[in-house]
Amino acid sequence: MFSKKKIIKSTSDYWENLKKLKEQVENADAIIIGAGAGLSASAGLEYGGKRFYDNFSDFAEKYGLQDMYSAGFYPFETLEEYWAYWSRHIYLNRYQALPNRVYDDLLALVKDKDYFVLTTNVDHCFQKAGFDKKRLFYTQGDYGLFQCSKACRQETYDNETQIRQMAEQQEDMKIPTELIPYCPHCGAPMTVNLRIDGTFVQDNGWYKASERYSNFLRRHENLHVLYLELGVGNNTPGIIKFSFWQMTMQNPNAVYACLNLKDVAAPFEIAERSICIQGDIGKVLTDKKYDVLTGENGF
Repeated sequence: MFSKKKIIKSTSDYWENLKKLKEQVENADAIIIGAGAGLSASAGLEYGGKRFYDNFSDFAEKYGLQDMYSAGFYPFETLEEYWAYWSRHIYLNRYQALPNRVYDDLLALVKDKDYFVLTTNVDHCFQKAGFDKKRLFYTQGDYGLFQCSKACRQETYDNETQIRQMAEQQEDMKIPTELIPYCPHCGAPMTVNLRIDGTFVQDNGWYKASERYSNFLRRHENLHVLYLELGVGNNTPGIIKFSFWQMTMQNPNAVYACLNLKDVAAPFEIAERSICIQGDIGKVLTDKKYDVLTGENGF
């Protein structure tokens, strides 16, 4: 599909690339945002470091866990302990207010544009910031939903009330047994609606969002589209990164932009229509020397 050679843009072009990004945002017929974990990390939802130990020091001490991502795969011996961890994790990352304004700043950037969001994040930050839920496609699930662990039905269930109860009532890393959620159809234990294995439930809402995304792509085929990739890593590159590269290559009017704290790259085939900015996404959106939100130039 692509040559092995990649063009990596360095921060030496930082200010010029900010200017180019602003121009593309202003002039694009449509903006398709592809958001990964790096965007939420920039918004303060760090899964490791101080934030992890401030909230999970007991689990860290007992099991040697070091971050929320790997902790999510730990084989806890009881459902009481499993839900003590997960209710705390979900409450912290799904139901608490966002630590900063990164998502608000992003909304300010695109709110007057024809936009759509494709994201692998499951923390619901886009809707908390006020993005139109009909312009969002959460491909990998939602912390705010339960599903049957055996996927006996393609159904999901809102979990806010139960999660808050579990988080509030847990003691010694266990929730009360009576709070364990079970499937109303088959009686199997519930789990979180996350794409971890083949039991992931894609409910009606998932398919409707997928259809809206497909329709958006079709409506803007061959138009001036900005594919704006934000904080996407290499865990599941086929969902956002590779598809954005492919669609940019197929549409000569499209532009690909990549913002990431770490590696930023574009394939050789679309290098001339790529904007790659390495840095914290929140800083990029509000940088004072060239503010992409207001267009004010501080040179």
